[in-house]
Amino acid sequence: MMPELGKYAEAVLSSYAVSIGLIVLLVVVSVARARRVRSELEQVEERLKRG
Repeated sequence: MMPELGKYAEAVLSSYAVSIGLIVLLVVVSVARARRVRSELEQVEERLKRG
């Protein structure tokens, strides 16, 4: 199933690993930021309702 990478196997596989790691990091950071922004927006909306 996996193609023969020969002498470049280490470089190719490490590049895949770094790319996947960066994608996972971007997703985690995006979800965390979305939660923070949503919370801040809810606080602003609550203040506007009271004010």
